[in-house]
Amino acid sequence: MTAPRHNHLLIVEDNKGRREYTLDSSVYSIGRDPKCDIRLVSQFVSRRHATLVQLPNEDGSYYYRIVDGNLKGRPSANGLLINGRKLQAHDLQDEDKIVFGPQVYAVYYLLKRDAISTVPPDEFDITLISPNMVGDPEDIEDEDDDDDEDEITQLRNGNTSRIHRVEDDLMETGGN
Repeated sequence: MTAPRHNHLLIVEDNKGRREYTLDSSVYSIGRDPKCDIRLVSQFVSRRHATLVQLPNEDGSYYYRIVDGNLKGRPSANGLLINGRKLQAHDLQDEDKIVFGPQVYAVYYLLKRDAISTVPPDEFDITLISPNMVGDPEDIEDEDDDDDEDEITQLRNGNTSRIHRVEDDLMETGGN
């Protein structure tokens, strides 16, 4: 297997500040729940707001699809706004902007392996947060959380039946 030709990068901005995630796993959960792979800090974000899934291209590389809600098909409360359009799912392209709620968004970048960063150094400064500010009183266990974790594990192990069901639903409804 050859080394990937691209780096997949997700830059998230929320009430906690700006964070950078290099994407290389097969699936990521995104939301307010502390168990999420990519945690968003905002009262406007659902506990399991979205799911990122890595899918193969024909040339052996891969791309990421973002799907609204959890892996069981339960949508988020506010949905996803991608490049100004409300969508249930979307195959991410370079510089796509995903809005999860007011002042909570992410920008996806597809960078060539040898690309030199053109972002100013202060673009990724991390704001220091007092330890007593950590923790969210709204982080309440959801009975579906364990099931979501099981489905994430299944996806990481190659079971993509849920994603294919989403694809079929989108084709029937004419969504992206």
